[in-house]
Amino acid sequence: MSRSFYDSARTRSEIVSLEPKHGSRGHSPHRGRYRQLGDLLFFICVLLAGLPAIAAGPTGGLTIAWTNDMLTISGFDIPGGKVDVWYLEAFCRSGSTHRDWRQTTIPHKTELLSAAGKGRRLQLRTLVEPEIEVLHDIRVGRDDIDFRLTLKNRSDKFVDLQWFQPCMRVDRFTGRNQSNYIDKSFIFTERGLTTLDKTRRTEEAVYHGGQVYVPRGINLEDVNPRPIGLDKPVNGLIGCFSADSNYLLAMAWDQTQELFQGVIVCLHNDPRVGGLKPGETKKLHGKVYLIPNDAEALLKRYHRDFPK
Repeated sequence: MSRSFYDSARTRSEIVSLEPKHGSRGHSPHRGRYRQLGDLLFFICVLLAGLPAIAAGPTGGLTIAWTNDMLTISGFDIPGGKVDVWYLEAFCRSGSTHRDWRQTTIPHKTELLSAAGKGRRLQLRTLVEPEIEVLHDIRVGRDDIDFRLTLKNRSDKFVDLQWFQPCMRVDRFTGRNQSNYIDKSFIFTERGLTTLDKTRRTEEAVYHGGQVYVPRGINLEDVNPRPIGLDKPVNGLIGCFSADSNYLLAMAWDQTQELFQGVIVCLHNDPRVGGLKPGETKKLHGKVYLIPNDAEALLKRYHRDFPK
């Protein structure tokens, strides 16, 4: 029969407190002292067992899993229980803004190489036609998920791979649906943290619905063919508030092609690649943050993780 941690600790306490034999002269004068020592040892064991949870903070104990192009971030204290990221939705060519989406996407396939640390680390490989290899090293932090990507052009020709799309689903986290989640979602503009319902939105595009926010320096012909907002993001953060407003969920990358509010209750920071020359290698770094609702703390983390 299996025994719990409590049962084992209780047994140890009882063993420590056993009195030596003194015939019929009654209890040992040291019995009380031994029992106190046993109780103290039990208390210390319980305290130490709880330290990892204390150190992990309110969103501690995060784990990750990947299957069928879906990265799942799980944790007991995550609002909604989990966050799903379509990883990855698409790899994209230039000239995408005013044409059929099928002419923009490049065929790709991702496979799991390894899963280690009981849900704390994943390694993936994506093959993008014709001969682009993308290696992903994804690790769980205390309250974030860290992405380290290496992209290698193994062909002898230039490959017009401009950007790609990790699609973060936020319906469970925000408690909202497609019709009303934008007032729970935000980017940073020259006005500071700006919820998406307060941005200057447009409607005309090849495909209606959603909103694209394009950083300065990015060609407006090379983004998602959905309405382009008039506000320019001042950093690479896009995120949302939890249903109870106690937490923030945000995504950032060190190179950004666009920030995108999509049409399946999703938010994107779509990383920029900028094409790959024959034999060229590029590296990208990304984060997903799950932290208490503190915009200033989020900005500090972002600037620490992505120094300019």
